Amino acid sequence: MAAEDDGIALGPLDTFVGYHMRRSSALMAADFNAAMAGTGIRQVLFGVLSIIAANPGINQGRIGAALGIQRANMVTLINELMDAGFILRTVSPEDRRAFVFQLTDLGSAAVADGLARIRRHEDRLLAGLSSAERETLITLLKRIEAAAPA
Repeated sequence: MAAEDDGIALGPLDTFVGYHMRRSSALMAADFNAAMAGTGIRQVLFGVLSIIAANPGINQGRIGAALGIQRANMVTLINELMDAGFILRTVSPEDRRAFVFQLTDLGSAAVADGLARIRRHEDRLLAGLSSAERETLITLLKRIEAAAPA
């Protein structure tokens, strides 16, 4: 898939982490979309569902902060998940001005199905890496994320 396979030298591009991360990210995203085909669930929606599954009763602001999603975009995503019947919105017992979310049974089933599909997708693309290498890759990517300016 690399340009070098076609006899084209990448030159200094081959030395840039960002170049390889972008290529890898595009490949992961395309394969994720193929793995989730027919579910109607995009990466960002699965992210929101996953946060709600792991934190029942979480509010919209905290979901957005955890995923780096702007408030205005969160409204659209929440509405999309509610319209699909994946989440319930209730008034927060701590702050009557805020809403909190939990998965419906349909949402829980969507998360379980998505996790199985995503595990197969990652196993396929990361087959050349050992478990330890996968853990190292995640650790290194988290370090890069942590270095991002606030």
